[in-house]
Amino acid sequence: APRAPRQWWFGGGTDLTPSYIFEEDVKHFHSHRDERRGLGGIFFDDLNDYDQEMLLSFATECANSVVPAYVPIVEKRKNTPFTESHKAWQQLRRGRYIEFNLVYDRGTTFGLKTGGRIESILVSLPLTARWEYDHKPEEGSEEWKLLDACMNPKEWI
Repeated sequence: APRAPRQWWFGGGTDLTPSYIFEEDVKHFHSHRDERRGLGGIFFDDLNDYDQEMLLSFATECANSVVPAYVPIVEKRKNTPFTESHKAWQQLRRGRYIEFNLVYDRGTTFGLKTGGRIESILVSLPLTARWEYDHKPEEGSEEWKLLDACMNPKEWI
């Protein structure tokens, strides 16, 4: 009897989603609500038509690049002062990240629609976030600079 074709899906990704802009850290932004969601990163899916060994090699190379790309930024920024006002803004930005993941992210919706483990699918969401109706940061502020960059893409390099 003929066997059914093997069904599989291959995808993944990583990014850095800032609350504040440090121009030297900026590489690329991704889109949601006409805003870019994160800076720097790679996302891929629907690569099913490629050789599995090549895909494993590709994913391994991507995974091995995360720590060298991320740790230097953490080292550079870890002692930056952080106030309650900064925290409130961070919580609003996390809300946008959650919106994107729950409403638009293909990997999240794929996992939820195909009966994946909820905990595994949602584990990347931040533990805390907030939403504020029609929030607009003061023009020229650091928060405004991030939102402006998210809505008006720039050539950073």
